[in-house]
Amino acid sequence: MKKKYAGALAILIATFCSFETPRKPVKYPYQNAASSIEKRVADLLSRMTVSEKIRQLDMYYGHEVANMKGHEAESYSDSAKISIGTEGIGSVHDLYPLTADITNQIQRYAVEHTRLGIPVLFIEEGLHGYSGLGSTSFPVPMALAGTWDTTLVHQTGRIIATEMRAHGVAMVLGPVLCLPRDPRWGRVEETYGEDPYLAAANGVAMVKGLQGRKLSDYDAVLAEPKHFAVHGIPEAGSNTAPVNMGEREARSSFLYVFEKAVKEAHAMGIMAAYSELDGIPCVDNKWLLKDVLRKEWGFNGFVLSDLGAIRMSLNNHQIAANPADAIAQTLTAGLDMQFYDFPHREFLSAIKKAVATKQLSMAELDRAVSDVLRVKFMLGLFDHPYVDESLIKKVYHTEASRAVALKAAQEGISLLKNDGNILPLGSNVHSVAVVGPLAESTYLGGYANENSKGIAILDALKQKAGADMKITFEPGYDPKDTSAAAQTAHIEKAADLVNKSDMAVVVLGEDIGEVGEGKDRANLDLNNRQTRLIDAIQKTGKPIAVVMFNGRPLSINGLAKNVPAIVESWFLGETGGLAIADVLLGKINPSGKLPMTFPRSTGQIPYYYNHKPTSGHIYVDEKNTPLFPFGHGLSYTTFAYSDLKISPASIPVNGLVNISVTVKNTGKVEGTEVVQLYIRDVIASVTTPVKALKGFNRIGLKPGESGTVQFKLSTDELKLWNRQMKQVVEPGEFKVMVGSSSDDIRQKGSFWVK
Repeated sequence: MKKKYAGALAILIATFCSFETPRKPVKYPYQNAASSIEKRVADLLSRMTVSEKIRQLDMYYGHEVANMKGHEAESYSDSAKISIGTEGIGSVHDLYPLTADITNQIQRYAVEHTRLGIPVLFIEEGLHGYSGLGSTSFPVPMALAGTWDTTLVHQTGRIIATEMRAHGVAMVLGPVLCLPRDPRWGRVEETYGEDPYLAAANGVAMVKGLQGRKLSDYDAVLAEPKHFAVHGIPEAGSNTAPVNMGEREARSSFLYVFEKAVKEAHAMGIMAAYSELDGIPCVDNKWLLKDVLRKEWGFNGFVLSDLGAIRMSLNNHQIAANPADAIAQTLTAGLDMQFYDFPHREFLSAIKKAVATKQLSMAELDRAVSDVLRVKFMLGLFDHPYVDESLIKKVYHTEASRAVALKAAQEGISLLKNDGNILPLGSNVHSVAVVGPLAESTYLGGYANENSKGIAILDALKQKAGADMKITFEPGYDPKDTSAAAQTAHIEKAADLVNKSDMAVVVLGEDIGEVGEGKDRANLDLNNRQTRLIDAIQKTGKPIAVVMFNGRPLSINGLAKNVPAIVESWFLGETGGLAIADVLLGKINPSGKLPMTFPRSTGQIPYYYNHKPTSGHIYVDEKNTPLFPFGHGLSYTTFAYSDLKISPASIPVNGLVNISVTVKNTGKVEGTEVVQLYIRDVIASVTTPVKALKGFNRIGLKPGESGTVQFKLSTDELKLWNRQMKQVVEPGEFKVMVGSSSDDIRQKGSFWVK
């Protein structure tokens, strides 16, 4: 039987192989798939003209190669023939094809009608879901970070990559690995929070998810961590403003996150930031792009400009005299591709001028072109340039993907306050007044497709509440009609509805015009309309639960003082309303933890938990504590910590510490706790944070159940940059703190490095 089976299998394999499409005859070494990528790059580069090389460093708009219908490309356009010409182009962005046939037709022209057949790289956005119409929309990265669940983040990355590649898109502009130490910055929602360890863990998970097992697979895309580097703490929280920071702090915190993404997750793309670091624009910073990124970390992908960042060196930073000077500086520093900086003809002529005047060496031009070609080979675009057009129906916005999105939304919600256990809504609550225009919002979060909608909180509550609970609604204010009479009338209607209900759920936070890229804020308080509304609702004396719908930490002192229950939801993507309803109704026990500190006032900023010992935040008119600390998040149950074990008590500088703690569910319902491990370097040659996250684990427990959480702490996580700017592990005592948040430490101990 085995011989018959083996023979049948051999016949099947032979039959299958006989139907393979014959390979295109190999004319040049770069076309030989069996050759190494470096040999293929070198051979192709040797055959390229200067113009062909320059065009590989250029990015084209979608409308230059396709017929657009708003945000999406609906069909191939003959304009592609003009744009691509006979010399080819580097990449296309803002295409968002509705079908894979569109990218295939564009690609076919590039491969079959240019002199060397160099394929196009299609690049799109996808921070929390592919930004094309109809994709699966996940919670924003800040909410994903709030799950403290890197397995879930990895799953999210896999789905994003699969949906993108099915459309022919092979590179994503993300993840954002900035550390947002200033919540006034409008792009906070795009990040994974203030902590280097947490952001790096999520960044590694997302990059690995996006890039898959092999970049040439049909479900993998090139990840491009951004914005490199130290972009998350701009002066005054103003996007693209200067960043003033020394090398030691930059390396210890901000660069650490990118280093993990490059060295551990093998990210093959990087986006250079708009901003300047210590007086040098990041796109012109050789220390960043060559010395650190390539020489120290071994990066061999390609570096893309942020949109218009090279031109900023000319027009804003004013360190270049003309386009040729600006482009020569950035390519020499280590950047590879422009992002809509200069019109195509100007870009071409400027680089030719820079080469002719020796502002730019041919060696640097070749280096940049090689970087772009290398990733195109790695993505398999030369050997398999076309996409299976049937994939979209199989993988796009599936029920399985939506289930992952819902799970992420549920886990990303943090319960900030729950006095009197008024949540979840109990059997004694028969009528709920939902108040606030944001309860009707279907906003998915920044960089989602603008034509895609989520499920509103109000609709989800009505859907899930059941027949025994009446859900009614009043907006409480009109974001568009700001007249005093209109606002007063809305507030009176809302208060009247609350008076007739058992309880109020008030949705507050940020209107769309207050959050996102280019929407930095000078004040983090709730706007006046919302403040007036919540004051009026409080006067009714009815129980109130506030749901926060926002993209950054806000100063909500009044709510924290006067409202018994506060739920932080962030922007949760397409299933957000359902997840919030599940938490309010007790169908899901919240387990999210804050990935960012909530300040009491704007004057405390920057306020992050892992500050230095002398950063006391001592004021005559404000407390020196946060409103809600990093890592904070309550549950509908309670957890007790005990039996901290640290072994061994001392280790060598290359050793490993085993740390364990017992956690018990001491409440009446099942719940999940996120156990957090913090370390303090007691005495060091340079100043170190008062505490720093070095591990975390989720543990689910039934009432009365206990479990052991274990951590393996490598001395790699104990390294610092000493006075000689060398990264070392210094001998001495290290305090161990394990708890439920950065401020709620339940168990303490220590070990020694000798």
